[in-house]
Amino acid sequence: MARVKQYAVAASGQWTDEEEGRHRLPSGEVHAWEPGRNETVCGLSLSRSRLIRFPHVGWKDTFPESGGSADRVRRQCPRCASAAGRRGDDARPRWHRTNPRP
Repeated sequence: MARVKQYAVAASGQWTDEEEGRHRLPSGEVHAWEPGRNETVCGLSLSRSRLIRFPHVGWKDTFPESGGSADRVRRQCPRCASAAGRRGDDARPRWHRTNPRP
């Protein structure tokens, strides 16, 4: 059985939520990122791209329908979204070949 990867977020900006306390949250363009690596899922270097790491924010929290940390997210990287899943927990493509040719 395949292990489901948990992706964190790297973003181009940050903001602080004053209502819920002083938590750093992502803003601008967000990318999926695996903690412990120095690049995003789409291959951008974190330091060269000047992306800010958010290990406490999960990838599925950046979707507008999640109601999580997506308040000031302007854009999700389409390459990261295709690799990490567009709907949150699904890290697999939507299609599945059920009867492959021999």
